[in-house]
Parts: sequence; C-alpha cells; structure tokens
Amino acid sequence: MPKPRIALTNPHDLSADFLSLTPVQKIGVAIQELLIEKGIIAPDELSQSINLIDMITPAQGSRVVARAWVDASFKERLLTDAVAACLEVEIDIRPIHLIVIENTSQIHNVIVCTLCSCYPRMLLGLPPDWYKSSAYRARVIHEPRTVLQEFGTHLKGHTQITVHDSTADMRYMVLPIRPVNTDNMKEDELAELVTRDCMIGVKIPQLPSDFSAV
Repeated sequence: MPKPRIALTNPHDLSADFLSLTPVQKIGVAIQELLIEKGIIAPDELSQSINLIDMITPAQGSRVVARAWVDASFKERLLTDAVAACLEVEIDIRPIHLIVIENTSQIHNVIVCTLCSCYPRMLLGLPPDWYKSSAYRARVIHEPRTVLQEFGTHLKGHTQITVHDSTADMRYMVLPIRPVNTDNMKEDELAELVTRDCMIGVKIPQLPSDFSAV
C-alpha cells in the first residue's frame, strides 16, 4: 500500500519541508492554505481526501477488466459509457470522463499525458514515475514500438499501435486482450493477471510461469 502523503496545512510550522519543495509544489501549498483560510475546505477534509487517493490501488481497474472479460454485455457497456459501467461494480470515478479502449489482435493501445500526468487515479492509483517523465511523454508519441519493447512488450509487425493523449477533461484506460488458456479461471483469478502497466498499455497480461491449463 502506498505511504500516505501528509498535507502541509501550515508551511510556516514546516519551514524546512516547505523550503525543500519545488516551485510548483509551493504554489500548491499556497493555494491549499488560501482555501483553508477562506473556509472553503477544512484541514481534516484535505488530509482525508489525500489519504483516500493514496490508498487506491490498480486492483480497482483490474476488477473492471476482469468483469469485462467474463461478461460480454458489461464489456459493451464499459466501452460505451465507462463511468456508468464502473458504477455497476461500485466504483465511482465521477466527475472524471473516462474512455476505455480495447486492444485487439490488430490494434494495440497505449496511454500517455504529454502535458503533465493526467491519469485515471480512481481506477489505477497513483501514476508511476516513468509515466510522468518527460522521456516517456515525448518518446511514446514518436517511437511507441521502441518504447514498448523497452518494457518487454514485443508486438507483431502488422499490429497497429495507437497512442491516446489524456487531458484534464479526458482520461483513458486500456482493456487488454484476455490471455489464452484462461477459460476455467474465475473472475478474481483473472483480475490478478491485470497489472497497472497492462491498463496503461505498455505491457500485456501474462499467465504465471507455473500455470497449467486444466
């Protein structure tokens, strides 16, 4: 479980920590203090919200993917209206507008945010450091096949790679291809095969090395 972050509710009392922040982080703290001062939010509310976000793991998204793998009608609804479909499995991602895109044998989808790190945190938890890096954000647009190979994902030459650029108003999640020889696996077992990187699109779900189809 990710270590919860501590909201800086008084930078004057945490001067050493405050001075070590980046300019952008200092702006964030200043805005936070102004909202608290004006009574728009309470310090406890802010801390609770931060801790809640930090406790979300990719298991949320994995559960959605596994349901789509076993339930064709749910999959159709997920691809049509992802927000409503997530509510069906008691995951509320509102007010984010989410689009789920399906990988096929012909098309492989990859997610990026070229401006910052827009990302469906309510489903996937905190974004990994590499997702926020300038190298990934630039290179995956111009050389996606090479980037995928660096993640250990080697696609067939005829497979088209489509890169989707997330924004503050639009987030994406990949619905990966269900691995073969998993017909007898239960939904919760399938969910364990789906990692965060699979739902970003840089990896493909794999069966455990000791797996044997019955």
